[in-house]
Order: sequence, then C-alpha cells, then structure tokens
Amino acid sequence: MKHLHSMSLSKSVACTAWLLAVGLSACGDKAARKPGQSLASVNGNEITVLQLNDELQRGGVAPAQQAEASKKLLEALIDRQLLQEQAEKDKLDRDPKVAQAIERAKALILAQAYIQKKMGTVGKPTRAEVEDYFQKNPDFFTGRKQLDMRQLVLASRDLDAPLRTMLESAKSLEEVAAWLDAHKVRYARAQLSRATTDLPPDLAKKLLTIPKGQPFIINEGERSLLIAIADIRDTPVALDAATPQIEQFLVNQRTKAATDAELARLRAAAKIAYLNQTATAAPATAIDRGVAGLK
Repeated sequence: MKHLHSMSLSKSVACTAWLLAVGLSACGDKAARKPGQSLASVNGNEITVLQLNDELQRGGVAPAQQAEASKKLLEALIDRQLLQEQAEKDKLDRDPKVAQAIERAKALILAQAYIQKKMGTVGKPTRAEVEDYFQKNPDFFTGRKQLDMRQLVLASRDLDAPLRTMLESAKSLEEVAAWLDAHKVRYARAQLSRATTDLPPDLAKKLLTIPKGQPFIINEGERSLLIAIADIRDTPVALDAATPQIEQFLVNQRTKAATDAELARLRAAAKIAYLNQTATAAPATAIDRGVAGLK
C-alpha cells in the first residue's frame, strides 16, 4: 500500500510539474484541462495556463524547449503582474500618454482580428501559378546576382567640394582612400555583399550599370558611404528552391488585395471628414530605401 501511495504521489508531482512547465492539460484531471487553470497567484490576481500558452505561442518556442522556457516565462508573467499592479496604484493608467498608447494597442488588435476573421484562410497557390510567377520574374530567380562591394565610411561633413571633384575622376576606391589619407580625412573600411533580390528593383538595376571599381556615393544623414563594386556573380535560384518563397508571396499578395477591397468597401459606406489637415511627409524614394538595405 505504501508503495502504491508513493507511486501515486510521484505521478501527481510529475503531472503538476508538467502543467507548470508546459501549460497543457495533464493526467486526465478534468480541472487541469480548464483553459484558465491557475499557475500562480500574485496579490490575489491569477496567472493562468492560457496566459502562459499565449506567451509560448507568441515567442515561437519549439516543443523541445517549452519546459525550460515556461519556467522563465511564468516568472516573467509574475514580474509583469507586479509592475502592472504598481502602475495602477500610481494611477499611471490615467496618464494621457499611457491611455493613448492603450487605446492605440486596442485599436490595432481589434483591426487585425477583424481582418483575420473576414479574410479567413487564403488558398494555397497552385503549381501552375508558382511556375508562372517564376517564369515572369527572372531577375528574382534565374537572373539573380550577388554584388560584392567595398566601401569607405566617413562623416558627411567631410564630403566637401574638393572631395566631390576628386570623386568625379577617381577610377578606384584605393585612389579615393589615398586622397583621404593625404588630406587627413578620417574614414573606416567595410565590405558587404547583397543579392539583387535583397534590394529594391530600381536600385539593383542602377547598381548593375555601374562599372566595377567605379566609386559612387550614398548619403546616410550624418555619414556617407563611398562604394565600389568589386565583383558581380550569377547566383540563380531553381524553381524547387524558390517555391516556398513564391507561395508565401502570392498568399500575401492575395491577402493584401482582399484587405484593400474590404477597406474600400468600408470607406465607401462610411462618412469620413478630414479636419485640421497638416502636411504629410513625402514617401521615401527607391534610392532612400535602397540605402537602408545596404547597411
């Protein structure tokens, strides 16, 4: 009897540990299978299995790592609860900026939930659709190229008229470096490699037209990059390797089209009035976006 009692106790402890670690129902206990099963209580406020499972899902934790991760996440949930309680005691939830942030988060969550419900599951593209996209976009696949580049990084304030004049006739980056050394201009060397598929199409086409070794300038606010292409290599992608990427792109494309259509319908049915209009920022150019991709 003592042996059976020991086995039962061990089983109970094991089940409890598994529940705490993974946040799943355990051992046939109907109460343990409740979505809101409590894992901890913080000043009377419960932290549940549902909350822990949500954290695991949001973190994309692999099954093999869930036991260890759950222990840390449970402690993090306790810390969060303590901080939340203290913030409410200090009436921070009534602070205008905090209240605005809460409303913004709520609006984003509700908007996303509506879109997910309305759009449903977008069908997987057919093999013919994937092949058609593959054939119509050779620059992304069969014509994909890798650009190896060298660069000199310097402060934009040093990119003065004499340096710009010298760059117009410079034949190589080493020639530029020698000029910078002679004029005691500080700079740093760097190397980078980018595939044409990683860059905006307009920027990729522009870079492919620049002769190898010919320096060119990209401005990034307080710093400037003097870049020269060292090598361009063909790096084609086969259809089978590209299929998952193409499928995801086509799914995203369909989802966006459906979302845009729903937004157009909602706008047509709504009464929208623009009040106290102010000038909006101009969208970034292709070159601006390309600069960010070269960092």
